[in-house]
Amino acid sequence: MSRIVPLEPPYAPEIQAEFDRIMRGAPPLTLFRVMAGHRRAWDKFKAGSLLDPGPLSLRQREIVIDRTCALNRCEYEWGVHIAIFARPAGLSDEQVRATVLGGADAPCWSAAEQALIAAVDALHHRSTLNEAEYAALAVHFDAAQILEIMLLCGFYRTVSYLANALALSPEPNAARFPQG
Repeated sequence: MSRIVPLEPPYAPEIQAEFDRIMRGAPPLTLFRVMAGHRRAWDKFKAGSLLDPGPLSLRQREIVIDRTCALNRCEYEWGVHIAIFARPAGLSDEQVRATVLGGADAPCWSAAEQALIAAVDALHHRSTLNEAEYAALAVHFDAAQILEIMLLCGFYRTVSYLANALALSPEPNAARFPQG
């Protein structure tokens, strides 16, 4: 149960159209239904414009999102992303587990993915990248991709704050954090 009551169907036509566009026919997530009940918050949330693919591959995008949510202990959003995107992104069971329990140097990741995870970790813990971390990213990613990585980390930290502070229950069929 959410601390703020989510919208229930039937939704206003403009809200239904937004849900249809974002969810592509699936029922809207509880988080979206809570946010959409408060127009200013919903508009600001959507204005983040990070619900689209962007310059990263699906796999790279999901690694950033999954790791960010895991670091923020946001099982709600991590579970949604793992359930929907882990397989299409080509993440193995070992890699899914490593998004929560592994280090950036885990052998299941390529060199580019290790640099990606190290950057996510640095942004989470220190809100910056040192020269070595930035240089490691720049070997594998261009400027547009590096900016996208930073934006995704910030956006999904905000999503984590929302889901955690709203005490959202896991979505049906969402994954759960692996146990150590």
